[in-house]
Amino acid sequence: MTSHNQELFDQSQKLIPGGVNSPVRAFKSVGGTPLFFKRGKGAYVWDADDKQYIDYVNSWGPMIVGHCHPEVVKAVQAAAAEGLGFGAPTAAELEIAETLCKILPSLEMVRLVSSGTEATMTAIRLARGFTGRSRIIKFEGCYHGHSDGLLVKAGSGALTFGQPSSSGVPAEIAALTTVLDYNDAAGLEKAFAEYGNEIAAVIVEPVAGNMNLILPKREFLDAMRKLCTQHGAVLILDEVMSGFRVGLQGAHGHYGIKPDLITLGKVMGGGLPAAAFGGRRDIMQCLAPLGAVYQAGTLSGNPVAVAAGLTTLKLVQAPGFYDRLTQLAKQMTEGLTAVAKKHGIPFSAQSIGSMFGLYFSANVPTSYAEVMASDKAAFNRFFHAMLAEGVYLAPSAFEAGFVSAAHSDADIAATIAAADKVFAAWK
Repeated sequence: MTSHNQELFDQSQKLIPGGVNSPVRAFKSVGGTPLFFKRGKGAYVWDADDKQYIDYVNSWGPMIVGHCHPEVVKAVQAAAAEGLGFGAPTAAELEIAETLCKILPSLEMVRLVSSGTEATMTAIRLARGFTGRSRIIKFEGCYHGHSDGLLVKAGSGALTFGQPSSSGVPAEIAALTTVLDYNDAAGLEKAFAEYGNEIAAVIVEPVAGNMNLILPKREFLDAMRKLCTQHGAVLILDEVMSGFRVGLQGAHGHYGIKPDLITLGKVMGGGLPAAAFGGRRDIMQCLAPLGAVYQAGTLSGNPVAVAAGLTTLKLVQAPGFYDRLTQLAKQMTEGLTAVAKKHGIPFSAQSIGSMFGLYFSANVPTSYAEVMASDKAAFNRFFHAMLAEGVYLAPSAFEAGFVSAAHSDADIAATIAAADKVFAAWK
């Protein structure tokens, strides 16, 4: 009997490039047919064949309170009943701006947009407009959306200019991006020594989640802040993924590093398209209509998305919310590590807040190169075996995972038991 997932994928490929609207959904990394989901509730999702899964993808991060949380759904329904959009200011936009600035002291001013890509793209334009410089520094393995200047891979040496990593990106634009190794403070020092008066901004995931979960070294974070201050560059912390995931004040609150600009998304939209960027008042006042840096968006501050985000942000401020999430993620990683060890499988794992990383390597990686050296084939085998057991992990060895407030101790135990069964059958 043909799977409904397969039927939908076959039909989709005739009309949608690759059959999907975002590349990682195509299962190209792990092989097989992508799942088409029809509904979600709490910690679970159901595919087109009505098979239930424990969900650790969480829509790639936003569903921190679980799928279809009744308070979020109620808020969305109420907002939709008043109007789906106006393209004009609303009181709710002010409320979510006040909420964000209250939670995150690094935000003196904030602007709402509709996606993380839009937030990072504009933050870089703003940094360039503020400094009058053109060069930016990013780090290999960190993903900041698909704008041209950020789809750049490292050159042949640590300080070579970046090269396009996507067709359609002009080499001239990629050449304005210098790509360095994540967690390499010495490499960053060298880059500033050579290009310091050209650098408009350093942009980084303070907790990397797009090359699997990689935690920052203290000296790396401190070097970024010190060098940006010394050379007049703008430090942009991309917390689209880690914001409200690592903790209430994100990774920069967790590590105590103050950004000049920060980008937010995912959780702050509660599952709907909403994102933001903000930071120092003197930089933000360079934005139109106050300043000469232009940015606009028809759907920015959409009232339905703002309603979902506001309600989610209220829920995550409940006492003990992050303590419980941190404990769940820790139970998950420690349990999986224990069963892998029992069966002699080279495996490691770690977590921070509600984010976790699973690696088929003996040690937890600290860099892009170390992640790339892990056993990708073993992950792919594990992914499909866990899927068969009703556990949905990200379909790539290079993506972080997430727990939500809807996950229970029983869900974590069931996941560990499934892994125990999978590893027991490992040959």
